[in-house]
Amino acid sequence: MLVSLTVGKVDAGVTVLLTPDKRLIEFPSILLPPDISSGSIVDINVARNKTSEAQAERAFRSLQDSILSSFGADTPSAPVLRCRNATQTSVVLEWDPIHLATADLLSLALYRNGQKAGNIPKPLEMHSTKISGLAVDTEYTFHLVLRTTAGTFASQRVTVRTHKMTDLSGITITLGILPAVVKEGLTAAVERIGAKIVDGVRIDTTHFVTTEGRGIQWEKANELNIPVVRPEWVDACERGGRILGVTKFYLDAARVGPGSYETPISATAPSPVPKQPEPQQKDLPPQPPAAEPAAAAAAPSAPSEAEAKEQGGDGVESSSSDSEEDQEADDDEDEEKNSEPGYKALSGEQDQKELPSHPKQPTVEEEDDNDDDGSNKGEDRKSSRSSSNSTDEKDGGKDAGKKSPGDGASFQDVAL
Repeated sequence: MLVSLTVGKVDAGVTVLLTPDKRLIEFPSILLPPDISSGSIVDINVARNKTSEAQAERAFRSLQDSILSSFGADTPSAPVLRCRNATQTSVVLEWDPIHLATADLLSLALYRNGQKAGNIPKPLEMHSTKISGLAVDTEYTFHLVLRTTAGTFASQRVTVRTHKMTDLSGITITLGILPAVVKEGLTAAVERIGAKIVDGVRIDTTHFVTTEGRGIQWEKANELNIPVVRPEWVDACERGGRILGVTKFYLDAARVGPGSYETPISATAPSPVPKQPEPQQKDLPPQPPAAEPAAAAAAPSAPSEAEAKEQGGDGVESSSSDSEEDQEADDDEDEEKNSEPGYKALSGEQDQKELPSHPKQPTVEEEDDNDDDGSNKGEDRKSSRSSSNSTDEKDGGKDAGKKSPGDGASFQDVAL
């Protein structure tokens, strides 16, 4: 088809062409003859090239087929989950390697009873996991969820029930360094209780049995926090008919006796230290009553005024000597009491006791009665004074001229 167009504005890159009905068309300047200018008329022949279209179509289809064969032929697969082992409180799950095809991995999560338990670390390398802390004889449901750039894929649900305490089939033992005789007997005991022995420490190994704490397998068991026990633990489980705790069967724990696997052997237990009897406190003697010192202080009573008058100066001197002798006797008694235990505790209280007051002064009638009695008593006192004066004269006449401590403080002065 031939089309005539009028050249309008000419630029270096684009030329404006006008159609007969006055429409504007922008046309590349490079496709027009080089000698045109504004107002020139050019003829353009337009035709379809079907041969070129067919070649382009074939090239495009080939490209689409190569893309489909590279990225669209395979899709990611859902994980395949299964139970590897179960015990009283743990479950070991495993799955096949993840098939992602041409997609990219986003995450791999484990669900327990419909709730997300956590993401699996390094899902392209790890193909198993262990769930601990479960309840005894309880049913659980697990499944995996794979998320990729090509979509989300979930595994089938796996139902697992933990074992009872009397079910020992879940025990998986790895043997360490053992004597030949012990190893043979241990193998037979494991078969009898329904447990199994595996080579090497694995994720499903529940116990590592050995008699020596050395070796590569022993180190690996410690890294994985697998209990390292002695062979006696298997014998104890067989005798008890149930799984027992491993606290007293650790390799470095105290050994237990053959009759009881719950208490340490008596030979290893320290002998009890005999209890020393507590010293008994000696009973203190009964404390003397507080009234005795006061009574002792009040013992030497002063003679009456009538007796003092009748006796005169001799009476005052003799009464002073008598009171001095009585005072010395009281001092001796006080020293003996102070030497006794428990007496000093009362000394402070006795000192605070008030001394007896002066005797009551007699009345005139009482003085008359005392004069009659004093005459009789005076004779007795004179005889006693004469005997005492004779002993003083024998000791010497040095103190004869001295006055007694009572001189100058006669009862007459006090009474009058």
